[in-house]
Amino acid sequence: KLVPIAIRGFAGEVAAVLRFDLEVQGFKIVPEANAKYLLTGKNSGSVEGALQDANQAFVFNKSFNGGTPRMQAHTLSDAVVGAVQGISGIARTKILFTMNTGRRSWEVFTADYDGHNPVALTKDKVLCGAPSWGRGNRKVFYTSYLTFNGIINPTILRHNLDDGSRRIVARYRGLNTGAVVGPGGRIAMVLSKGGSPDIYVAPAGYDFESDLGGKMLFRVTATAEGESSPAWSPDGQWLCFATRTGGRRRLVKTRSNGGAMFRLKTSGVINPSDPTWSPDGKQIAFTSHMGGFNICVVPAQGGEAIPLARGEDPCWAGNNRTLIFTLRTGKGVNKRRLALLDVPTKQVKLLPVFAGAASQAAWAR
Repeated sequence: KLVPIAIRGFAGEVAAVLRFDLEVQGFKIVPEANAKYLLTGKNSGSVEGALQDANQAFVFNKSFNGGTPRMQAHTLSDAVVGAVQGISGIARTKILFTMNTGRRSWEVFTADYDGHNPVALTKDKVLCGAPSWGRGNRKVFYTSYLTFNGIINPTILRHNLDDGSRRIVARYRGLNTGAVVGPGGRIAMVLSKGGSPDIYVAPAGYDFESDLGGKMLFRVTATAEGESSPAWSPDGQWLCFATRTGGRRRLVKTRSNGGAMFRLKTSGVINPSDPTWSPDGKQIAFTSHMGGFNICVVPAQGGEAIPLARGEDPCWAGNNRTLIFTLRTGKGVNKRRLALLDVPTKQVKLLPVFAGAASQAAWAR
């Protein structure tokens, strides 16, 4: 259930930020008479906040200084989440996503988790997609359709946020996409160098120019059907991805060092894709295409799938309860927005409208 909380004393941007942060993390803003918790304070120079329970006992009374008023408000909301729910708040985290900036142009951006302060990482004016974070959130992986040596080919690039440099991770013949970094730094990706698109794993720090023959790559799958969207288990032992069996799309799991593929049962829904493993390893969220795109979750061992909201391409936050995903608000490529979903309560909050359509979000951990 949503936790009823009342807010008093805050003004302007700080009040709006607190409301957004708390509503997306399982709270409901209510009048004081109906509240289980009361958050009072002020924002004049710094943000001050005091949290009381229903018995008027103080949970905390804190002052937040430094940074912008917006960041101070995020810090206060994280303190409320930690005190009430016993988990880390997500208000000061970052996201990656792609945004349509022109005809056949999708660039990679970073932003605060709520969509504010977007910054373009690429300005290539070509198609970019499938962004993901490297370890430590200082490197970013994505697929680009840049021209190299006069040839356009989907290529996986690694972008260093500290100095802006880029390295080619994979540019083999055919498809190179879907790079995701596991807990130990290994890179799972989809390559069609062996025929159909299969899952490959490369060692940490891998780059194309140091291994032109692909000898350091480990081929996890070798099927006639195309695999897509690999996702690591939190312990790095397993990969979950989408494949086709008998013409039907399914989710499967396999050991990251190879072996048999085990079907992940998703009872109640069809056409699953885009799996993402929760950080605690207990759930897998995914997209199901049945009368439209839907966000669903299922136990990591498989079972009954639970549809949560309309949307696609989910990604977990580090708190194990919030998903960011793409929501189609109409027909056409320019009708895509990012949204946040609180899984236990199914509460959805739309991020602000960007200059262009936004999709394929990934959450920094």
